[in-house]
Amino acid sequence: MNTAAKLFKKKGYSAVTMRDLATEMGIKAASLYNHISSKQEILKIIIISLAEAFTSEMNIIIASEGSSLDKLNKIVALHVKTASENTYEMAALNNDWMHLEEQRHYYLQLRSEYEENFRHIITSGIANKELKDENVEVMLFSMLSTLRSLYLWIPKKEDLNIQNLNTSLSNVLIHGFNK
Repeated sequence: MNTAAKLFKKKGYSAVTMRDLATEMGIKAASLYNHISSKQEILKIIIISLAEAFTSEMNIIIASEGSSLDKLNKIVALHVKTASENTYEMAALNNDWMHLEEQRHYYLQLRSEYEENFRHIITSGIANKELKDENVEVMLFSMLSTLRSLYLWIPKKEDLNIQNLNTSLSNVLIHGFNK
């Protein structure tokens, strides 16, 4: 799966063949078919497992005690951890989900649920006077755009301290740039 995710990021899902994957793994394509039925199955496993993990973690965050700010910090930490541990898989999730066939509707359902929970946390934070009363959709878009693109930025940083990134990113995304 990791080899496939790397190839998908490098060449794009559509350009990768099962033969490319087998070659990269140092095996014959026929041997690969003994373990996996298609490139689509690989994509499904990569994307759906990551989307389900995000959804599961978001459900834990939503159910947790604490303020909306605490929950937003946990979401940032979730994205930083996931992006740093699954760089290639995050690329597939963000760039190749539209190639899912039978599982596309399920993926979009998971994504919608995740975004709705995120939106709910922001809305609650505004209602509780923890967050500025700004446009919820703009706030959601700003945070998600940054968090979803971490997989592009993290590999370029040598000696990245994940905890420092969590703290800095939370401060910037949640509290802004003002002194």
